[in-house]
Amino acid sequence: MLFFMSCRRVSLSVIRLALPRFPNPIAKLVVSTLFSMPERRPFVRLPTDVYPVNYGLRLKPDLIDFTFEGKLEAAVEVTQGTNQIVMNCADIDIITASFVPEGGEEINATGFNYQNEDEKVTLCFPSTLQKGSGSLKIDFVGELNDKMKGFYRSKYMTPSGEIRYAAVTQFEATDARRAFPCWDEPAIKATFDITLIVPKDRISLSNMNVVDRKPYPEDHSLVEVTFATTPIMSTYLVAFVIGEYDFVESQSSDGVTVRVYTPVGKAEQGRFALEVATKTLPFYKDYFRVPYPLPKIDLIAIADFAAGAMENWGLVTYRETALLIDPKNSCASSRQWVALVVGHELAHQWFGNLVTMEWWTHLWLNEGFASWIEYLCVDHCFPEYDIWTQFVSADYTRALDLDALDNSHPIEVDVGHPSEVDEIFDAISYSKGASVIRMLHNYIGDEDFRMGMNAYLLKFQHKNASTEDLWECLEQASGKPIAAVMNSWTKQMGFPIIVVDQEQHGSDRVLKISQKKFCASGPRNDENCPNWMVPISICTSEDPSCTKMKVLLDQPETTVNITNVAPDHWIKINPGTVGFYRIQYSSAMLESLLPGIRDLTLLPVDRLGLQNDLFSLARAGMISTVEVLKVMEAFVNEPNYTVWSDLSCNLGVLSSLLSHTDFHEDIQEFIRDLFTPIGMKLGWDSKTGEGHLDALLRGLVLGKLGKAGHKATLEEARRRFKEHVEGKQILPADLRSPVYLTVLKHGDSTTLDTMLKLHKQADMQEEKNRIERVLGAIPAPDLIQRVLNFALSEEVRPQDTVSVIGGVAGSSKQGRKAAWKFVKDNWEELHNRYQGGFLISRLIKLTVDGFAIDKMAAEVKSFFESHHAPAAERTVQQCCENILLNATWLKRDADDIHQYLLQRKAPPV
Repeated sequence: MLFFMSCRRVSLSVIRLALPRFPNPIAKLVVSTLFSMPERRPFVRLPTDVYPVNYGLRLKPDLIDFTFEGKLEAAVEVTQGTNQIVMNCADIDIITASFVPEGGEEINATGFNYQNEDEKVTLCFPSTLQKGSGSLKIDFVGELNDKMKGFYRSKYMTPSGEIRYAAVTQFEATDARRAFPCWDEPAIKATFDITLIVPKDRISLSNMNVVDRKPYPEDHSLVEVTFATTPIMSTYLVAFVIGEYDFVESQSSDGVTVRVYTPVGKAEQGRFALEVATKTLPFYKDYFRVPYPLPKIDLIAIADFAAGAMENWGLVTYRETALLIDPKNSCASSRQWVALVVGHELAHQWFGNLVTMEWWTHLWLNEGFASWIEYLCVDHCFPEYDIWTQFVSADYTRALDLDALDNSHPIEVDVGHPSEVDEIFDAISYSKGASVIRMLHNYIGDEDFRMGMNAYLLKFQHKNASTEDLWECLEQASGKPIAAVMNSWTKQMGFPIIVVDQEQHGSDRVLKISQKKFCASGPRNDENCPNWMVPISICTSEDPSCTKMKVLLDQPETTVNITNVAPDHWIKINPGTVGFYRIQYSSAMLESLLPGIRDLTLLPVDRLGLQNDLFSLARAGMISTVEVLKVMEAFVNEPNYTVWSDLSCNLGVLSSLLSHTDFHEDIQEFIRDLFTPIGMKLGWDSKTGEGHLDALLRGLVLGKLGKAGHKATLEEARRRFKEHVEGKQILPADLRSPVYLTVLKHGDSTTLDTMLKLHKQADMQEEKNRIERVLGAIPAPDLIQRVLNFALSEEVRPQDTVSVIGGVAGSSKQGRKAAWKFVKDNWEELHNRYQGGFLISRLIKLTVDGFAIDKMAAEVKSFFESHHAPAAERTVQQCCENILLNATWLKRDADDIHQYLLQRKAPPV
């Protein structure tokens, strides 16, 4: 499963959070008591005395009344005599249940005991079910809910403007139990024979290909569609869709039928994803050396969808914006996003579906791996994207930021109750998981890594595995101590800061390297400080792209001798920014590296990493923020999109922090000064020979300049917006976000009215989302309120409400206050809408993370103590911690920043 787009830093200036230091030990004590984890709810996994071998499942959804009828006939094995069967079941009413032992008489269940809190049902029988095979029959009814989980309804509009509903599924993590009673745990695998009884004018899809389609005898408007038996698989990967769709079709070079299903009339918008999928399947087959195991794969765009996409085996479901591309109206970042999401979900067909984690504790293995290999796949399909540099900005730095908090968690989290599962679909499981796998791949080498992966997939295919099983296979393939190294990264939270100093001894350079835990709140002197086994690479200015030495730091400190390094050459730790740690160089080492930013001799990914490390050290109070501003000014010659993107993000964090001061305009001037030269160089219109990254960079720079009030950019944005609205000159897709943002940021009620009209007229969800994300930039308080009310209107799809409210909170100090009040005032509706899924965590984070006043942390904590959101408990703690850290950062550095910004403007004496 993949988060929706704004969850990741892919060509978006998603707010990254300020994480500074507490000024004294008392404040640290306050935090530890303020944010103690709640007591865990008691939880017991399902008993093992009865388990399924095959589910025969018939479902008859009613697309008018939003209900469904179901019949389950499951072939089961009874492993020891029992008079009850315990299964998962939620929001389903069982009508009858019986058990037929092989060759025996049917035994009717005498009672159904629902344990709603644990989402279980116990079927009670009047006599003991004996050991052996049998058949469990259950008739049941359920609701096609509107919560975007389980078996639910998704609203869409036909080309003629009529509102209709599709019936679709989203079962990960624990929602198959809302569609049929089942053993809803990833390790309890079985085969599935699925039959759907549906209106004959609707398309019906499931994991496997259709083997029979015939009229339904009781109602000639319906048909009975039977699908082939699935391979043995987990319940969370089962899927079915009933609705109206067009499709485009192709075959991969290895003979798999690939279809992309789109809304009616939009088949051509599926072509790009089809191209990516047909290239991706053979790539993974070659990489894993294991063929794709099903005869077909369908990729389908679902109108109402909470996540970004879901890897159901053979039937992958997507948000429309994660699958559909219109050649004329889609921007470069959308094409890149679709390529990454398709790459992510198709990787799961092997890693997750063929071999599945044994329990949710190992979720990171699924998601971290897919979040890493999606980049490998996109780099193969689209080398011009420079996607690995983007990985560092989109995933690696994001994970470092979150994992520096006291309220982070280890990659491997002991998960019990279903309500705890949603909490770990976060940047630690996905982005830190991907980052440590990237580090591991670099440590092992590609050939041994692939050999180990192949052994793992072959050994555990159609079974379940744990993290340790993967380490064992990789250890055997590489001969390296994989488990010992990786356990330090997956079983303890956080990461080290590597402190480096140097001395020149003749022609040799001697490095003193030490590690300690990096904390957002600054250095800790804990006696029992954890250690990591850290693969460290070292390069020199002689060849910045070549690693001169590798060491495994497995103790608190070590000394490394590098031969033949001239005194005037620099040394760089972590070339390629692959190791998952921060670096603090001695002053002399840092001074020698800084010219490499200005003259571009450092690689782009290392220029980015150096700046990002310094920014993080400033937030933690280990260096002055002014020092980072000085380094940022050295990026004036920077040509690389991703480096600018990371700079832009960090300046956005700083701008948000300084919105709490009376010199916010001074940081806008700094931003204008920094971005003007690259803006002038790029201009507004694409030039011959430009590519994907130029388009991304132009959008980023113009948006940054426009938002910061750069006069010429604002005037040109208004001129082009007017021509766009009048239909004289339609804006290229890549310029729409920056232009919309600029005119709204400096706009009035007429601007907002025009933008809402454009939203209503937009036929493509990408365009609607583009507008929704920037509406919050409008400055006037009454218009901010209009935008917030619009977020909960019928005009905005339920999953997109979050990004509208988040856009308001992220745009200004006034917006932040208004968004938080709006969330509090409408909490019942919002919480009910998202029912404990990860969208509620996302909403909370976007709304309150930017505050920088101590008392706001207490207010947020107090609100959520009386308005429980179990799936977001950890998010609330992280947000409260961030607010206190922001407040500390502001108190510590605001005056110095102000003085520096004033001094920059002062005329030379």
